[in-house]
Formats: sequence, structure tokens, C-alpha cells
Amino acid sequence: MQRSLIVVLAVAAAALHLYSAGFAPLTALVLRPLHLALLGALGFLGATANKAQNREWPPAIGALLGTLLAASCLYLVSQNQALVTRAGAARLSDLIAGGVAVVLVLELARRTVGMALVSVALLALAYSQAGPWLPGLLGHRGYSPTRVIEHLYLGTEGIWGVPLGVSADFVFLFILFGTLLDRAGGGQLLIALARKVAGNSRGATAKTAAVASAFMGSLSGSAVANVVTTGTLTIPLMKRAGFKPHLAGAIEAAASTGGQMVPPVMGAGAFILATWTNIPYIRVATAAILPALLYYIALVAGIHFAAARAGITAGEQDLPGEAVTGRLHLMLPLAGIVVLLAFGRSPMRAAFWGVTIAFASAMVLPATRFSLAKLRDTLVAASSGAVQVAAACAAAGVIVGVATLTGIGLRMSSLIITLSGGHLLLGLVWTALAGIVLGMGLPTTAAYVVLAALGAPALVQLGAAPLAAHLFIFYFGCISNVTPPVSLAAYAAAGIAEAPSFRTAVTALLLAATGFVIPFAFVFAPALLLDDTLGAITLAGLMAIAGVVALAAAATGHHNRHLAIVERLVLLAAAFALLSPGLVPRIAGAVILAASLLLKRSRPE
Repeated sequence: MQRSLIVVLAVAAAALHLYSAGFAPLTALVLRPLHLALLGALGFLGATANKAQNREWPPAIGALLGTLLAASCLYLVSQNQALVTRAGAARLSDLIAGGVAVVLVLELARRTVGMALVSVALLALAYSQAGPWLPGLLGHRGYSPTRVIEHLYLGTEGIWGVPLGVSADFVFLFILFGTLLDRAGGGQLLIALARKVAGNSRGATAKTAAVASAFMGSLSGSAVANVVTTGTLTIPLMKRAGFKPHLAGAIEAAASTGGQMVPPVMGAGAFILATWTNIPYIRVATAAILPALLYYIALVAGIHFAAARAGITAGEQDLPGEAVTGRLHLMLPLAGIVVLLAFGRSPMRAAFWGVTIAFASAMVLPATRFSLAKLRDTLVAASSGAVQVAAACAAAGVIVGVATLTGIGLRMSSLIITLSGGHLLLGLVWTALAGIVLGMGLPTTAAYVVLAALGAPALVQLGAAPLAAHLFIFYFGCISNVTPPVSLAAYAAAGIAEAPSFRTAVTALLLAATGFVIPFAFVFAPALLLDDTLGAITLAGLMAIAGVVALAAAATGHHNRHLAIVERLVLLAAAFALLSPGLVPRIAGAVILAASLLLKRSRPE
């Protein structure tokens, strides 16, 4: 019975989103509650990526909670016109439904995301009540529970705000798109293509994992989901090729984390970024091209150096032969999405046509064709994968709603400006630290939303371009997945690799070190976001490539041979100089790098 209900809800969710995106767009206060009703019910029935929390309650309790959440969402849909007529004035029934929705959204988030996000939301709710007793910048006049529920439930400032709107409008469809493509054989195709790119060079198995995870991570938008999908194949292959378990896990974690930064999809956070800043998504994706390329150049270089250090030579890799030609038609949906976005179509329409083309392409050949059972399982997998995003976005909406109600966002911006003394670099450092801390316990989407509300205005006020400021926050929300002590992607990879968790996390941190430096670089050098002349972009790109390779060598401690501490520090200095804005530091970095390479050659082995 429960399985049948999950299938019905998954099919209904797919039908709802495809109908709204392709035929008749629904209004915000209709589509978003319906989205949460369906995915919330799935979450309470146990159809999520995180099964552990759902085991705490009997299935009957989960079904009851799912029914109550769906009822509170459907109540809002049914009262939509009435609320407009009475100008949003709340009745007792509105407040009861709103209170139920807030409580169950937090419980859904606890089950699917974990306590970290819920704790922040509970602190936000407590803050809304405690304002009169708080000192200085934190103080406000205080709001009654009734006023808070009205704000969070009856409008688009709270639960039904931008984060859940993005989840409902196109994130679900992109997850469906990625799942369709993967179940049709697109995952094997991407790994096969990655194998062609990596060739038979030193550490080709791990380089294949990096490239494949870049492709898959862009579609899934989740570092942990990427690890547990591609990692189950690539980590054992890397271990058989000679990589130690902790290194194999670290490579997969670093590669999967970077996938969220790779255009054209970039996961849910990038769509929220585009919607929040009112910048066309194609501009966001274009700006992310060079930073993503730099991240993976550094990662592949780090893999090469780590393989050399481990004594892994070319030709020792053990990769299965994958037929590329039989699945090449599965690249059409990806190409279709890129073309549609490039021609200015909305992400919702691009996602709709991406799903349509993916399904049509898969049905062309018997090897990739969907049977009814396979299609059913695909819809269930896609809907289950979307539950965590919807839960995180709804809970993040509670936090953002309290921030807009109390005005804490403006006060936090003032605090960042005060702590930084008006200096952009210090403001970036404080915001980066906040992003890492928040991201340790929150999904990338939720971490980005919270910091975008609290920190981005300060960075813009300090002189950062809006796109650069929001991408900076987005990057640090992503990179927190491999930042100890809570490195969710690294811990997932360590479990697959059967390696020590903390050692895997530290190694992943070193391999992903470029991800901590690139955001600072592109804030000060707009050319890295392709916002300059062709000459400036070319120069900045070439200098940055040299810089990230030097950084990879410094992080791994190997470049043709083991590097001494002093040599690593020199390479680190060269990397920072090459990634700095301005011609003088770049020339200095190039000189330092050339000198260090000459000295290394002259030093006896």
C-alpha cells in the first residue's frame, strides 16, 4: 500500500511540474504549496535519500504527518482567492493551518536534511520573539506568534518564498531530467566520455572520476548525491588502480563537490542566485565557466601529482570499456538545454524541453529505452531526490522570512561592514568563514539562501559586483562539503572507500584548495567572470591556470618529485600572486614560479 502511494505521488509530482512548465504556468501560491504537499507527503512516507531519520517513526505516523502537511498546503490553495479578497487578513483557520505548516516543514527538514538547518530555523523563530530583550544591533521590537505565522504562511516572504519557488519552478524538473538521463545510460556515457578525455595518462582512473563527477554533479546539484552515485563505480576502480582508499575517497569528494559549480545546470543554488539577483541565468552560467574550469584544472593537476607521489604510472589503470557510439544520442538533451538557455528561454521552459528531449532520445534505441517499470522507478527516484531540496528550501524560507520581518539582514550587513572596517577583503574573509560554518551542516542551497539574505548586501555595499558577491557566497556554500570537521561529501566517500573519515576529509580539503582561492580572485578580477575585454580575460585566464597548477603542487607536495616545505611555500606565494588582480603581482608571481622551477631542476634528487 505504502509503495503504491509513493508511486502515485511521484507520478502526480512529475505531471504537475511538467504541466505547469510546459502548458499552463500556475501562480506562486498555487504551484509552491502543491509542490510542497506532494514532496512533503513523499518525505514523510520515507521516499527520501536520507532513510535514517524516517526509521524513527512508525509508517502510520509518517502517513499522518504527511497528510497534515498536505492538508495545510491545500488549504492555502483553496483559500487563495479569498485571501486576496480580504487583503490577507488572517482568520483563526488560517493561523491553525499556518502553524501546522511551519511545524511540519521543520520536522520534514529534520528527517531529510538533519538537525543543523532546523536548529538555525528554531533560533530564527526564537529571535523573532526575543527582540525587545536583545542588545545593540540584534534588538528589535518583537513579533507575536500570530504575526510570525501570518508572515511565514500567508505570503511569499516566508515558506513560499524565492527558495521554494525555485525548487517548484525548475529544480524538480532538472532533477527529473538528470535522473531520466542517468537511468537511460547517460551516466555510463559520461564516464566513458570522461575516460576518452583522461586517456591513458598517469592516474587516468582518478582523472576519469573527476571529469565524470563534474558532468554528473552539474545535473544533480548535490555533492553527497554525486558521491554515492558516481563514487560507487569510480572509487573501487581507483583503489584497484593503486590509489590508497583515503585518496580515492578524497578525489571523488573533491570532484563531486566541484560539480555544483559546473554550468550549464549547477544545481538549485545557482537558479536561486539568478532569481534572487534578477540576473539572467545564462549570464550566471557563463560567468561560472572559467572558475569551474580552473577548479577542475587544479583538481586534475593535483590528481596527477598525487598519482606520481604514490608511484602510479600510466597504463596501470583498470577501466571498463564503454560503448560510446550507442549512447551518443543521449547528449542531445544537454545540448538542447544549453541552446535554449543561450537563446534566452527561462530555466523552467529549458528544463521542460530537456526532460521531453531526454525521454524522446532514450526511446530511440532498445538499449536505452524505458519500460513502464523502469519509467515508474525513474519517477520515484527523481521525486525522492527532490524531497530534500524542497524541505531545505521550505525551512530556509522560515529563516529568510524571519530575517525580512525583523530586519536582521540589514543589521548583519552593518555588522560585517563594521568588522571589516570598510575593507572589501576583510568583508570577504568574514563572509567566507560564515559560509563555511553554515555550509558544514546545511545543504548548499540552504547555506546560500541564508548567507545571500544576511551577507551579500554587505559585500555589495563594500564594492563587490552583485553577481560576484553572490557567486562568492555560492562557492563557499559548495566548498563546505569538503571542509572539516563536518565534511559531508568526504564522509560519504570515506564510507564507500572504507577509509578513515577525517583523513579522507583532510586530503579532499587539500585537493579542493583552489575552491577557497578562486572566489576571492574573481571578486577582484571581473575578467575571471568573463566580464572584461577579450585580452584581459585571456591574460587573467592564463595567469590563473598557472596559479592553480602551482597551488595544486603546493597542496599535494609533489611536482615530479617530493617538495620540501620551503618549496611548497614558494609555490603557494607564486599561486596567490598569479591569481591576484593587476599586472604587477601577476608578473611577480610568474617570476617566482619560474625561479622555483629552475631551482627545483638544479636541486639534486
